[in-house]
Amino acid sequence: MTDARPRICILGGGFGGLYTALRLSQLPWEGHTPPEIVLVDQRDRFLFAPFLYELVTEEMQTWEIAPPFVELLAESGVVFRQAEVTAIDFDRQKVMLNDQDRGSENLAFDQLVIALGGQTPLPNLPGLKDYGLGFRTLEDAYKLKQKLKLLEQSDTEKIRVAIVGGGYSGVELAAKLGDRLGTRGRIRIIERGQEILAMSPEFNRQQAQASLSAKGIWLDTETTVTAITATDVTLQFREQEDVIPVDLVLWTVGTTVSPLIRNLALPHNDQGQLKTNAQLQVEGKTNIFALGDGAEGRDANGQLIPTTAQGAFQQADYCAWNIWANLTGRPLLPCRYQPLGEMLALGTDGAVLSGLGIKLSGPAALLARRLVYLYRFPTWQHQLTVGLNWLTRPLGDWLKNEPS
Repeated sequence: MTDARPRICILGGGFGGLYTALRLSQLPWEGHTPPEIVLVDQRDRFLFAPFLYELVTEEMQTWEIAPPFVELLAESGVVFRQAEVTAIDFDRQKVMLNDQDRGSENLAFDQLVIALGGQTPLPNLPGLKDYGLGFRTLEDAYKLKQKLKLLEQSDTEKIRVAIVGGGYSGVELAAKLGDRLGTRGRIRIIERGQEILAMSPEFNRQQAQASLSAKGIWLDTETTVTAITATDVTLQFREQEDVIPVDLVLWTVGTTVSPLIRNLALPHNDQGQLKTNAQLQVEGKTNIFALGDGAEGRDANGQLIPTTAQGAFQQADYCAWNIWANLTGRPLLPCRYQPLGEMLALGTDGAVLSGLGIKLSGPAALLARRLVYLYRFPTWQHQLTVGLNWLTRPLGDWLKNEPS
């Protein structure tokens, strides 16, 4: 760039991108030209993904879990651009954008953060793209709510739901749907591995299995889906094949990087993620950083940083610091990831939490999960607004239901 004011472009407004932008806006620039910080995302709202399940059960509202970027960034000085990233020219240091209002445009950068996140892979499975529904975005949640509403209003006796994938997302979604549908629901989790939550601590896995069993949710382990139609799924268990009637199929299996990241002229691992050093710089590029689902991040000890919200939270602080260090002539810091445990919502009245020597389950874990995530909301203004709403909503509901 020829402008004396450096520009930091952050591509992607998920946990990695948004929190990097906010942290950068808080760092001191005395004695240096303050940079222009530009956050680019194709959507207009940030999504606090761990609470997406609460949207389906209407425990929370859209404004709570998905506030607009312009609202979150109002007092930060960060510029928000709603646009799709179509390409990146590393030689000319320009990002090509497709903006609904401005059309195609090139955005120059001095420092670049690639935090475009991942997507749920959809294999070439018969019927999946026509009849399967993912659960990763706000749009996915809206589609699911609409389908559930139609099924609940229909005269069908039982609502049959198949959830493919017994990882964190599949288990949390099944538990929430179990509570929403109650005795009318017929829910099954289909997992090709030997058990659900294979990467989870034993305590969490046992609590989740007990909760799912209490809600009458079936577990089909060592089972794969071979076909989906509008009315059924075909399951294969070892040599046995069964056709199961369903009303709704939810696909929650895995994460893959976007085609844009996969096709960048940068070093990748076998999964298509960008290779980075402990400072979160893309290998061979001192002014290009990558974090989140699209990067293979390793910390100062060579430990692989998980592609979770917790991992992105921690990476964002280091990413912001190291960009600031680049522009102010200070030494960069290697990322030091600290595993803080994990939390799972297990319906509308329970959860499980383990980490840092603490193990909780039931309503206490549900409250702890909410408070931890409230603290993780991106700005104190949003924390305050949502926190007050949580405190006053029970009173409002009671007044609404109180006989006049």
